[in-house]
Amino acid sequence: MTLEKVPNSLRGELSRWLIEVQTGVYVGSVSAAVRDLLWDKVVQHARSGRCTQMYRTNNEQGFAIRMHGDQVRTLVKIEGYQLVAVRDARHAELLRDNQPPDELETL
Repeated sequence: MTLEKVPNSLRGELSRWLIEVQTGVYVGSVSAAVRDLLWDKVVQHARSGRCTQMYRTNNEQGFAIRMHGDQVRTLVKIEGYQLVAVRDARHAELLRDNQPPDELETL
């Protein structure tokens, strides 16, 4: 999980469950239930910050991605694959042709 521009208290809370290997980058092995509860907590307390979570799952890619907050990068789903779209001249065209992934599909 990565956190950007979030309150220090949220970083401290996350460090109880995961290891902060670099500023704002958290890694660990927790159950799916704990992972989802941590994500909910991060989203609730992020304020204007940005959060990304990647986790292992049983799909073609072997992982899923969640993003929250003001983002230059957004998720799009193309032919069953989650990809990251960067907001540039083609961004609107890409979003028009492809819907963002439904998080419920990956759980």
